[in-house]
Amino acid sequence: MNKLSILLAFGIAFSCNSSKEANQAVVTQQIEPKSVEDFAATITSDDLKTHLYIYASDEFEGRETGKPGQKKAVNYLRTHYQKFNIPHPESLQTYFQPVPLVLNKLPEASFQTENQSFVLGEDFVPVGASQDLSLNNVELVFAGYGIESAAYSDYTGLDVKGKIVLVRAGEPRLEDGTYVVSGTKEPSEWSNFRPANRARMDVAKEKGALGILVMDKNYWPRLSSRFQYTKRLAATGGGSISLTGNVDSFFNWYLSEKAAKTIYSEIEKASANPKVVENVGISLTNDTEAVDSENVIAYIKGTEFPDEYVVISSHLDHIGIAPDGQINNGADDDGSGTVAVLEIAEAFSKAVASGYKPKRSVVFLNVTGEEKGLLGSEYYSQNPVFPMENTVADLNIDMIGRTDPKRSGSDNYVYLIGSDKLSSELHQLSEEVNKKYVNIELDYTYNDENDPNQFYYRSDHYNFAKHNVPIIFYFNGTHEDYHKVSDTPDKIRYDLLETRARLVFHTAWEIANRDKRLVVDKPAP
Repeated sequence: MNKLSILLAFGIAFSCNSSKEANQAVVTQQIEPKSVEDFAATITSDDLKTHLYIYASDEFEGRETGKPGQKKAVNYLRTHYQKFNIPHPESLQTYFQPVPLVLNKLPEASFQTENQSFVLGEDFVPVGASQDLSLNNVELVFAGYGIESAAYSDYTGLDVKGKIVLVRAGEPRLEDGTYVVSGTKEPSEWSNFRPANRARMDVAKEKGALGILVMDKNYWPRLSSRFQYTKRLAATGGGSISLTGNVDSFFNWYLSEKAAKTIYSEIEKASANPKVVENVGISLTNDTEAVDSENVIAYIKGTEFPDEYVVISSHLDHIGIAPDGQINNGADDDGSGTVAVLEIAEAFSKAVASGYKPKRSVVFLNVTGEEKGLLGSEYYSQNPVFPMENTVADLNIDMIGRTDPKRSGSDNYVYLIGSDKLSSELHQLSEEVNKKYVNIELDYTYNDENDPNQFYYRSDHYNFAKHNVPIIFYFNGTHEDYHKVSDTPDKIRYDLLETRARLVFHTAWEIANRDKRLVVDKPAP
């Protein structure tokens, strides 16, 4: 599960003779009649435990992106896909898809108006990455909430081309509490940080603005705390990681309430204003270093619809070694999801060996850099090994080995997120599969659009959903050991891990073997 962390760049080259990679077994004769339940039964708590005690051991050093422990993790996954006789994609020379990353160390930045200079980290914080900047005597305009929608726009009659846009977070409401954009008492996506942040950037950039400054009183403490953490580690060469080349000159900076009101005292109550400050200066100088990392991909080619793909995903990385030298093993996050993918892959391979090949191709995708901002899955979605338009579904597994202490009721549950967002058929299929084979409680608490945790946007499935691929995110919720050195294999509920992994297997099996691909009948997020 994604949360900001810092790493030192580390590069290790991989060499792999493709002739030595596993070739999928060719089955010419069905050995004996079996059912899907026979293959699901090969996913066992004992096997999951064996994998996880290795994968989440100190030897793997917390699997931080680009570090030696992460290299051990990808080799472990490759070895087992070879053992299962599941090949790598034909378009790749190995099981590894290189993901080009860059370590962004603490930048130098300045921001001033005619009458005031602001301090990096105290008054403003850059969010995301941008190219080096040097802007002088630029006009700053106020664009209200920075919203552009069918029901409401802050940009009507406002020219922002070649200017900097200042906005406040949130969205307008009527006196009776109705939200203007949604037309209901429920807020729209403009009240949720992640989608609102992206939408404000996209609108301002599309209208020709050079960058955007945002006052968000609710989110500022978190952003400021992140920056201070980065600053403390900067002396050791730490920083944030982004995809190489995935930046442009448009900048997205957040302001403290004090700084925002110094610039424009009416920011909390005013409407859009075509001119707030005439002479603004902005500069940014990056300090970067290349990081070497990779996704791991294996697949079983389908028989009837080989060019349609069912993806089963997890993130292979975690947050590495703590400043005090202790190892964050990441047993639940996301060791549990990754070993589940391995067991599901082995179950499919046993089906193939018994003469039961899936109608559609099944892809086993372990992505890197999730903890750095969903980077491995973002790179895959932008550079897909298998076409996104032919990807039928992504079943993403991120933390399924524990229980949520905040949840009331039975432990025999799993949180499902996103199953109904794009495809009604997927949601219905998921419900029916669970009832038929597993019959655990499917808890949709975190599927609520207005859930403050916003988990729908915080794991790798989201990079598939953005491309209109139906998804299900399987999740057990957070717990007291989340992103701590205490997230260890001895605390995993292997009975629950087995049941949840079998549910994913059955769901993937049904999607892969149905006569028609899932219909996407809802708009993309």
